[in-house]
Amino acid sequence: MARAWRCAGLRWAAGGPVLSWAGGRRSALARGKRVAFAVAEGGVRTCVGARGHACPVRAGVPGRSTGARCEECARLDRAHSVAADTVADDPRPYRVYLAWFGPGLVKVGITADERGTARLLEQGAVCFSWLGRGPLMAARRTEELLRAALGVPDRVPYARKRAVRAALPASEAERAAEIAGLHARAVALGGWPETLTPEPFRPVDHAGVFGIEGERRGPAAVAEVAELVAGGAVGGELVAAAGPDLHLATQRGVVVLDTRLMTGWELVSAGGEPCAVPLRELGRAAAGVQDGLF
Repeated sequence: MARAWRCAGLRWAAGGPVLSWAGGRRSALARGKRVAFAVAEGGVRTCVGARGHACPVRAGVPGRSTGARCEECARLDRAHSVAADTVADDPRPYRVYLAWFGPGLVKVGITADERGTARLLEQGAVCFSWLGRGPLMAARRTEELLRAALGVPDRVPYARKRAVRAALPASEAERAAEIAGLHARAVALGGWPETLTPEPFRPVDHAGVFGIEGERRGPAAVAEVAELVAGGAVGGELVAAAGPDLHLATQRGVVVLDTRLMTGWELVSAGGEPCAVPLRELGRAAAGVQDGLF
């Protein structure tokens, strides 16, 4: 019987994207690598729990959920979360950033200074610049200042990020232009917290890292995986990766797999099976011992 694996999510390391598995094993994902797996026949997607603890009732969760948590575990996970704004006493320094995902898609956000650029890679930011550094609450107030004074959102839906990746400007200067102007307007605002130190505009471009730039850019994606299903399979060559998304060249064209859809399922190794899971067109939707799944 094929060994079953449970995905613990995708992380970005210095060498690129890495899939983590329950038990600690990791799979590095280099471009050109074949990614192939199947969902166990008769499988049911179950809650991944919260904050390192298993779901006490192993509740079932919908296949289209990117959180893979039941209502109770989702509540517990957000009860002590900087992202959910439920933590006010974190003593670590934080940085405020401006991130660009494509034409017209800019957001402001914060991340712990010690995480470096990991948060930006995880979000799929094509280009970003730091805006300031200081205590958590000062970073939060600056984030709110930009939302109120400049109308800069703190969230951009992943569906919108995917929709624009195939039509990004060709040069780094063009990709940085929007956040350059926004950075200048932001530092000119009054009302910055005194404890937040402004940082100069220094754009960092991830298009090359993601594989969506120039000659390294693969064919445009035609669809995205809507959900995984029991008995379904995904297989293709990795041509690009951005945030949690893997762009896979399949027999149906390039398909985007949001790796958050993999969590909660029992997955088994697959060979040359076709991509047989529900897909959504991007233009219409916003044997032996295995060393690893792939």
